[in-house]
Amino acid sequence: MLADLDPDQRPRERMLRLGADALSDVELVALLLGSGRRGASALDTARDLLVAHGGLTGLALADPPALLRSPGVGPAKATRVVAALALARRFGTSTDRRASVRTPADVARLAAPLLAGPADGRVVAVAGDRAARLLGAVVVPGAAAHAEPFAVREVLAETLRRGGVTLALAHRHDPEDPEAYPGDARTAATVAEAAAHCGVRLLDSVVLTGDAWTSAAPGHRTGAG
Repeated sequence: MLADLDPDQRPRERMLRLGADALSDVELVALLLGSGRRGASALDTARDLLVAHGGLTGLALADPPALLRSPGVGPAKATRVVAALALARRFGTSTDRRASVRTPADVARLAAPLLAGPADGRVVAVAGDRAARLLGAVVVPGAAAHAEPFAVREVLAETLRRGGVTLALAHRHDPEDPEAYPGDARTAATVAEAAAHCGVRLLDSVVLTGDAWTSAAPGHRTGAG
């Protein structure tokens, strides 16, 4: 148990003394949890959580209901973990106001952290200003890449909420099925038309497959990350 550890070896004290970078993933997750469960410390619970989700990458993709299935993780702990990892993703994207969104490669680079993991239909909207400088990148709630009809309203709402007047879209294809979907170009055209009515210009719609990307815009450019 944590109480049995030398005080200098407990995660909180180690962070205060050495900084967050000195702590392991298990220790950092244990600090988010705050406490363990009956018969297991916060470190044990954090280790079990990471193992159950395949490490930090898998944990970052988990939602609160998934975490609640883990022993010793209640609503407060689950929401703390999800919130902290969501902030980490946002820090890697929407806080970099100097980045520009001028090419499909730019879109792929900004969207890739938000599309990590399985190709589950998540759609990322990348909003920019008139000079295509990044204002924010976000997974669009309620949008699925190949849904009919596509969630155009939700995409534009997220873009306008960030003050965007330029927009790029991105989603991921399964590497086992890399062929372009016929609907990708049609969706891009639909979004471009609706966006124009709102004073927003669609820059591109990019499909990631593994480390490569393909543009669904006219011309179908391809590249690698």
